[in-house]
Amino acid sequence: MEQEISTAACTIAGSDSGGGAGIQADLKVFQSLGVWGLSVITAVTAQNTREVRGIFHVDPTMVTLQMQALMSEFDIRAFKTGMLGAAGTIRAIGRELPEKIPLVVDPVMVSTSRHALMEKDARQDLVECLLPRATVVTPNKDEAEVLSGIRPIRTLGEAREAGLRILDLGPAFVLVKGGHLPGEEAADILLSPDGEWVIATPRLPVTVHGAGCCYSAALCAHLARGCTVREAFARSKGYIDRLIGESVRAPSGVHVLFPGP
Repeated sequence: MEQEISTAACTIAGSDSGGGAGIQADLKVFQSLGVWGLSVITAVTAQNTREVRGIFHVDPTMVTLQMQALMSEFDIRAFKTGMLGAAGTIRAIGRELPEKIPLVVDPVMVSTSRHALMEKDARQDLVECLLPRATVVTPNKDEAEVLSGIRPIRTLGEAREAGLRILDLGPAFVLVKGGHLPGEEAADILLSPDGEWVIATPRLPVTVHGAGCCYSAALCAHLARGCTVREAFARSKGYIDRLIGESVRAPSGVHVLFPGP
């Protein structure tokens, strides 16, 4: 009997030629979680796990056309954004995103190798165009410092305060990831106007490329499958911890994730 695509999610992000992050990682995560992956490419990067050698930004008109082409055919149940790069790209995405579909915003600003992935003048557009429409915003420590103005973030309490400030920018939920905080546990905190939830797991002694992309993609996939944000948080935290525990070592020594069933 002929089958149809039942659940689709869309990632709007940059291409990682090394395959460990960005569009490539997102699509692997979607597939591993039983979701049909759609993609809108915002930038092409020349990178590996050690460095970013170059970035080419896709013209915002082409970003718009990609989104329109997908939305004209597919029943997209959730979107996520990753590396957006430029202000014009962010504004174009903001014009096209449907209002009532779950949106995960991963505010990608810097690569694992510390290369800037977002132009400084684009940050305000991110705050004004996408954060108020986000179902969940997923900053790591560095991104939370930029968005909240709290520097440095060293404790879970400071992460909470930063998350509350970001919550004031308009998203329904903020998930501050604790992978870069000091301590023996990686504690992630989910905040909303109605409460807060913390999941802490033992920290694994590896440097991972692309973990943030895979985490936000998992959230997006679970929301596309009908989970609440709290359910998606719990399932995605367990999923990403398993992937980090099963990660593989790249020639540089940095670990990459291998999404699978």
